[in-house]
Amino acid sequence: MDLENSGPTARVAVAGLGSIGAKVVRELDRGIEGLVLAAVASQNPDKHRAWLGGLTTKPAVLPIEALAEAADIVVECAPGKLVRSIVAPVVSRGKTAIVLSVGALLENEDLIVLARENGGQIVVPTGALIGLDAVTAAAVGTIHSVRMVTRKPVEGLVGAPHLADNNIDIAGIAEPLRVFEGTARQAAKGFPANLNVAVALSLAGIGPDRTRVEIWADPTITRNTHRIEVDSDSARFSMSIENIPSENPKTGLITALSVIACLRKQRASLRIGT
Repeated sequence: MDLENSGPTARVAVAGLGSIGAKVVRELDRGIEGLVLAAVASQNPDKHRAWLGGLTTKPAVLPIEALAEAADIVVECAPGKLVRSIVAPVVSRGKTAIVLSVGALLENEDLIVLARENGGQIVVPTGALIGLDAVTAAAVGTIHSVRMVTRKPVEGLVGAPHLADNNIDIAGIAEPLRVFEGTARQAAKGFPANLNVAVALSLAGIGPDRTRVEIWADPTITRNTHRIEVDSDSARFSMSIENIPSENPKTGLITALSVIACLRKQRASLRIGT
C-alpha cells in the first residue's frame, strides 16, 4: 500500500494526542524517511502545548476539520465517534487516512466508497495483532473460518457497553470469565474501546459477520492476549500475541509502534511484508 504524497516529502498530521498519538508525533519529530510532521489536533490542545512546544519541528495545532488541507497523510488516534469527521475530508481530497478506530468503519462503510470515488485511501495498521499479512493472503483464495479469542485484564474491559447492557459485573471476579461470544461486528459494538483488532482481522479475512470472537475478562493476567485460528484452502494456521498495555489499559503498547512501522514503510528503501 503506497500512501498518497505530493513530491519527495509527504506531510503528516496526527488527530488525537493520547498515549498512541503522542508516541507517533514524537517519532515523526525524531525523523521518518520521506515524511514531515505538519499538524496535530486534540480535543484539549492546552493540555499538550508544553511538550509540543519542545519538539524540534513544531506542528501547527489545528481543529480536526483543517487537517485534511494541511497534510497528505492523516493518522487517526482519536475516539471512534470522531472517525467520520477526520476521515471524510481526507479521502474526499484523494489523500490517505490511517485509521486506528477500525470498529467505527463498520458504522461508516460509505467512507470506503468515498475514498474509492476520489482516489483516496484508508489504511488500517496491523495494530495489536500479528499475521494480518497471512490472513490477507489466504483471503485471495478461500477462507473457511476465522476465530479470535481475546483475554484482557479486568481493568481493560471495565466500562464496556456490552457489560453494562447485560448487567455483567467483572469488578470482583477471581477467575477468568467469558463475557462475550459472537461476531466481530457485535464485538466492535459491545466493546468499542477494546476490539478494533477484531474488526481489522475481519476486514482482512471473511468480514465482520463471519469472523467469530470470544472475549474473556481474566484477573490472572496482566497482558492483553489474542489468539487467532484460521482455516483456508491454502493454509491452516494459528497465532497468539500477548500485548503489554500502554498508559491506557484498553490499548496495547504495540499499537503505537505498529503505526510508526506503517509510516516508516511508506518511503523506505526496503519494505518487508505485503
